[in-house]
Amino acid sequence: MTTHAITVLGHDRPGIIAETTRRLADLGLNLEDSSMTRLRGHFAMTLVCAGDATDAEIGERLAPLAEDGTLTVTVFALPEDEPAEEPGTPYVVTVHGGDRPGIVSSVTTEIAAVGGNITDLTTRLTGELYVVVAELELPAGVDAGALDAAIRRVAGELGVEATLRPVEADEL
Repeated sequence: MTTHAITVLGHDRPGIIAETTRRLADLGLNLEDSSMTRLRGHFAMTLVCAGDATDAEIGERLAPLAEDGTLTVTVFALPEDEPAEEPGTPYVVTVHGGDRPGIVSSVTTEIAAVGGNITDLTTRLTGELYVVVAELELPAGVDAGALDAAIRRVAGELGVEATLRPVEADEL
């Protein structure tokens, strides 16, 4: 059994998810992880599937999605997973304020500096308001208070507000 990463990107239209997942199911692939969203009228989807089909077979099966030139599909096999590390403690960081370059890179640099792993990140621009919501895991021993202070410091330098808080069990 092989694990494959599949991306589908391009102009949004109804039915992309249904058509893609039907074609993958027809090949006997199991959808293990996925992320799908619309970004300013463009569709973006990443899937991780497992099964016995080859990259070439998957690519051939998904080729009709891209025939009209509005979507791009990529397929590639993923290396076998390393043994899972202990999951970190889950946190959420939120940032909001006026839009400007460098918000995401500054905040994520602080998280990376302490070994934090971002597991999901979403940004939205609504008029002049820019919002970032990131889920992350912090390794044992990380001083979350110090990280919160560092994130607030860089956010303040950028003229935005930021908070770091632990994820409560009922949020999972």
